[in-house]
This record gives sequence, structure tokens and C-alpha cells, in this order.
Amino acid sequence: MDRTISYLKKLFHILTLLLIILSLYPGSILGFLFYGDFRLQPQITKDFAYISSNHLYVYLLISALGFFSYLSDEKFNLVVIYLFFLSIILEVAHLVISERSFQIEDLTGNILGVLIVYIIVLIYKFWRR
Repeated sequence: MDRTISYLKKLFHILTLLLIILSLYPGSILGFLFYGDFRLQPQITKDFAYISSNHLYVYLLISALGFFSYLSDEKFNLVVIYLFFLSIILEVAHLVISERSFQIEDLTGNILGVLIVYIIVLIYKFWRR
């Protein structure tokens, strides 16, 4: 079990680094890989009312990986704070990055993704006692 948790932690850190790179790069790396155009952004599903579905899915995945891999670790609360601030900082950084733009829908998707997983983890911890 410890080996699995160790792998999950490493995967969490790798995916977080990839998220930071993809978020801070001026232009869409994924758009270039899929469409050959840095200006296009791949869309997984249609956006919800004022929530970016892409951002919601990414932060759901990364938060679940981070929270559950650090669930029994003393650094759990630090990971929670880190993901909340990361979700805000990466979107606010778009205000100063060329070819990027700050969008409240993206910020809402980021924060909501972290918050949903956090609530699920709190319920899990409550029922696990």
C-alpha cells in the first residue's frame, strides 16, 4: 500500500507540474498538438453555466489525486491550501501572459473542482471513523 501511495504522490506532482506548464505557456500547447494551432483550445465537453468544463475536470482529477494520496499524511492540509491557491494563481496569471486571458468561468471551474473533491474527502473521512 505504501508503494502505491508513493506512486500516486509522484503522479500528483508530475501532473501538477504539467498543469503549471500548460497554464503559463502563452498559447495552447494542447491546441497545437491536436489542431496545429496555438490559438485553439480543445474542449472536452460543453461548458456549464459560467463554469469551464475543461478546468473543472482537470482540477477534479488533480485534487482527487492529491487529496487521496496525502489523506493519511501530515501534509494533507498543506496540499489543500496549495491546490486552492494554485487554482487561483494560475488563472490570475493570465492577466499578464500574452495570448492568454483571465476568465471568471475558468477560475470558477478551478475552484469548484478543488472544492468538490475536498467535500468528498471530508465526507469520506467522517464515514471512515
